[in-house]
Parts: sequence; structure tokens; C-alpha cells
Amino acid sequence: MTTNGGHEPVFCTIVPPHLLDKLARDADPALSGPARRSLERDALERTRRRLTTVIGGQPAAATAPAAGDQPDRTIFDAGHQQHLPGKKVRAEGSAPGSDATVNRAYAGLGATFELYLTVYGRHSIDGQGLPLNATIHFDKDYDNAFWNGEQMVFGDGDGEIFLDFTIPVDVIGHELTHGVTQYTANLAYFGQSGALNESLSDVFGSLIKQYTLRQTAADADWLIGAGLLAPRVQGQALRSMKAPGTAYDDDVLGKDPQPADMQHYVHTGRDNGGVHINSGIPNHAFYIAATAIGGYAWEKTGQIWYDVLTGGKLKEDAQFADFATLTVQAARERFGAGGELQAVEKAWEEVGVETL
Repeated sequence: MTTNGGHEPVFCTIVPPHLLDKLARDADPALSGPARRSLERDALERTRRRLTTVIGGQPAAATAPAAGDQPDRTIFDAGHQQHLPGKKVRAEGSAPGSDATVNRAYAGLGATFELYLTVYGRHSIDGQGLPLNATIHFDKDYDNAFWNGEQMVFGDGDGEIFLDFTIPVDVIGHELTHGVTQYTANLAYFGQSGALNESLSDVFGSLIKQYTLRQTAADADWLIGAGLLAPRVQGQALRSMKAPGTAYDDDVLGKDPQPADMQHYVHTGRDNGGVHINSGIPNHAFYIAATAIGGYAWEKTGQIWYDVLTGGKLKEDAQFADFATLTVQAARERFGAGGELQAVEKAWEEVGVETL
């Protein structure tokens, strides 16, 4: 768990509260009930994190072994209860079982570990071999997945709007990347710095999916949470990096509110200042840069973003312009004054973020 240098501890969910809040007001109790309970559960978990005091900003459970080249995964089953972590059901190296949710969680943790190690030389979330723990079947009809500063937790969804949260590997990668941010830049979870926090999780969540599927930037769908929405929902995913604001347009969920540029920046006091909404702007910048550079997005554009996240220059309260400026510097330092630098500069220009 992170203390964010004086800010409240970060409790990060994949489904934004504004979306669940809309569902909670629906006239159909089959939709409003699970959403309302999920919001209440999120509020309780957020309070628990806030009340957990940690010295030095590190998780209380961060007794990591020496860094190795293999993950240390443990999957727990909450049995539709709310106690964490639950019953241990799969340990590192054990064979797949009959529960597909267990197997997907195990594989998703592994895919995340593999990208960070193979591409960026990072040993697990903290860079020092932190064990990766996840709890599945959390609560009943729980409409979310979260990183609580120590572990991953997955709900099964309500079956009406959301399906099992272990289905999209980018959801797993997204939430675990909140842990990487926690151990590196430690971005404050409010306003533009919070939107950057969310965007970095979307970026690397998408890269984990692309790496797993061996997709180029041109081949990728750039959707976050594809496969998570139930068949009745008019939508493709939770978010689109390619076209923010187009992921869903549904009579129950409403229309995807993400802006693609600063001209449409959303000023709101909800969702910690719109962290899940305005993340569409840096998301779109990454997509533009990655597709302009071409090839596998994790190799160059992802490397630039990783350099900024882990380079020590990104401040906790960084604004979009601060982050953009650092990506330009990182592109120049790593690749010189060629096409990569020009692509990054043009991407931020296109979304209306000025570099300093």
C-alpha cells in the first residue's frame, strides 16, 4: 500500500465509481443491487487501506525474496465471502485445476511478470521479486477487480452487465501496474496525476495483452477490458485507447465519458477528480505515438513510458505537461533525434498537451 507522500493510500479498481453509481440507480434490482453492494464493498476496502499504517510507504506484506527470473504466484479463493486472502487453491508451479477463474488469474499474473522481466528487466512488481497474490470469487456478484496495495482481488461480476473479471488479461495487468507505480513514481491519486496513474495502468495492461498475443501496434485493438461486458451491453470494453469515448454507448451504462484531448478535459470532483475519465487523454497520446512508431509497442513507445515511470524524475503530483515533457526527454535520450522523438512530440501535440 502506498501513502503517496502524505496523500491517502491508493485503492485502485478497474471499474470506475461513476459507472457503478449509474448502475446503482437503475430501476432493475438485478442491476442496481450488485452495483450498490459493489460500491459499498469498495468504500469499505478503501477505508481499510486508509486505516492501515505503513512505515516508509511499502506494503506491510512486502517481505520479498531475492529477485529471481520466475514468478512466485499464489491464488486464493474467497468462496464468495469478503475475507482476504481466502483459501489457498493454487501455488507456484502447480498444475491447472478445474476452476477456469483460478487458471486465468494464475496465467494473468504470469503474463504480467513476464512482460516486466523480459522486456524491461524488472523482477516482479517491486523490482525485487515480490510474491504475486490474488484472490478470486470475492464476495457475491461483485462488479469489480482491485489492487489494494498488497494483492489482486477479482469479483465474478453480476452476469448481467459484467462477467468474470479474470477474463481480460489486460485487467490483471492494469491492476498490477498500479503496484509498479506504487513502488516507483508513486503518483498521487487525484486530478491529472491520478489520471496519469490510471493511464499508465491502461498502457501497460494493453502492452501485456499485446505481448501475450504477439500483436503489433497496428494489429492491437487498444481496448481495455474487452470480453468483460455481458452480451446485453452495447459496448466493446471499459475504455478505448484508440478512440476514447467510444468503448460503450448503452441505455443502462450510458455513454463512455472519456475525452481524447485537452479541449474536452472533464472538470469534476467525482472519481478523485476524474482519474478514470481524463486518463483517456494520455492514453490516446500513447496510442498515437505507438502506431506512428510502429512494430511492437512494448519495444520503443513502452520503453519510453517505462523509463519515465521508473526514472526518478516523475514527481508524485505530476501534471500531463510534466509527464509529456519527460517522455520527450526519454525518447531523445534512448533513441536520439529520429522518428521516435518526433512521434512522441506529435502525439502530445495532437491531444493538446504542451511540453515544457
